[in-house]
Amino acid sequence: MSPLSFLLHSVSIIWITFNNSLNLSPQYIQCFINNSWYDRYGEPPHPQMVTMIWSLIVSMFAVGGLFGAISVKFISDLLGRKKAMICNSFIAVLAAGFMLTSKNVNSFEMIIVARFLFGYSAGLGMNTHLIYLGEISPRKIRGIVTLTSATFTSLGKVSGRAFGLSEILGREDTWDILLSVAALFSFVQIVMLPFFPETPRYLLIEKGDDKACKKALQSLWGQGDYQQEMDEMLTEQAAIEAAPPVSLLQLLRDRTVRWQVITISTIYCCNQLSGMSTISTFTYDIFLEAGIPKKKIRYITLGLGVAEILTSLTCGLLIDLTGRRPLLFGGYGVMSACWIFVTVTLNLKDSSYWVPYITVSLMVVFIVFFCGGPGGATPTLNSELFIQSNRMASLVLTGLQGWFMFAVMGLVFPFLIDALSSYLFVLFASACMLGSLYTFFLLPETKGKTLLEISEEFKAITVCGKSFAEETRTETRL
Repeated sequence: MSPLSFLLHSVSIIWITFNNSLNLSPQYIQCFINNSWYDRYGEPPHPQMVTMIWSLIVSMFAVGGLFGAISVKFISDLLGRKKAMICNSFIAVLAAGFMLTSKNVNSFEMIIVARFLFGYSAGLGMNTHLIYLGEISPRKIRGIVTLTSATFTSLGKVSGRAFGLSEILGREDTWDILLSVAALFSFVQIVMLPFFPETPRYLLIEKGDDKACKKALQSLWGQGDYQQEMDEMLTEQAAIEAAPPVSLLQLLRDRTVRWQVITISTIYCCNQLSGMSTISTFTYDIFLEAGIPKKKIRYITLGLGVAEILTSLTCGLLIDLTGRRPLLFGGYGVMSACWIFVTVTLNLKDSSYWVPYITVSLMVVFIVFFCGGPGGATPTLNSELFIQSNRMASLVLTGLQGWFMFAVMGLVFPFLIDALSSYLFVLFASACMLGSLYTFFLLPETKGKTLLEISEEFKAITVCGKSFAEETRTETRL
């Protein structure tokens, strides 16, 4: 795999999370909503209306991401991986056009449209890029290459926060430019991607063009015959045809993997409800509630991003050293404790000037244990809990869950923090504790085990003296 190819597609992952810079300019956008409403109707909007519009702007990114994730298979199979990424880059550029124009025409609706398009591009782009990286990487380094996406995702967040500093673009007169900078990365892709090859696997299996496949392999990996690699692709395809992928509905109906489905769904739900997505999206609001001075919030969020990058770099070593289960239940347990202490420090924020910085320290600990625990261990579970024929359906399920819950949290969080104040974080602590208890008592360790061994451990789980496997055998006898 050529370094230039890896670099280009890593850059494409960075821009997807660059849009987190939205959380650094909420007061400017809310001011724009106020002014736009006043110019139209001659009176200021009700504060609840401003909160609703702001929540809609935030959540539209996740709604777009949901639709983008749903369309990945159709578009990537129809156009091919490379053309799908090029078209996706045009969508991001179009979104930037809406964002830049919104200020001139005094329309907050255009911001909503831009956020939806950015979200759609992110949902489609993240999955398509991972497919591309997986299909152009040599088998020996494929796992490492795909795992680097977490690091570049964190790097994208840090880049967005860096550009959001008031010394760069985090000002009232430049917030629209800040929220459009991500399109520059898309423009780079539009210019450079046509010179890159399509994935060898797509060319051989989908198009049946062995000459183009060999040429693509030589372009990516250097000169060589690569007949063995092409034979492996065909063997893999034959295995897939012998056991075709099941649909999402078939997966949900299959009692033999019912515990696996419940487990993966519970863990992904706990991840979304843990509070990590709200830290990424509503950093400004959370630290404002904590009593941090407005001028210091941007620099603190930048430090949180650096901690996230450093933790994601070491996560791969921890997974192989300790196994998945300790990282999950241990990580959730510490995260739950962090939120409980955050609730306490938020109620004591006026007692001393240093209390808000204790809150910041607790959030750094939370991020470290999330990225080094559930955040790093969860993506490996799909491939370890499900056989190949069930794996795509499980990815669809978790993708839909993730984007849907991200959208819901983006929509309701501003109202919840207004209504519950610091006690909102008790809800996050409860979700983390649920994740810790579930993974401790019901998740078997997957490290060093075959899929058959893991499946047998799930079959041994009983509720009220019965397991799903026993129910299946009863139905068969009847």
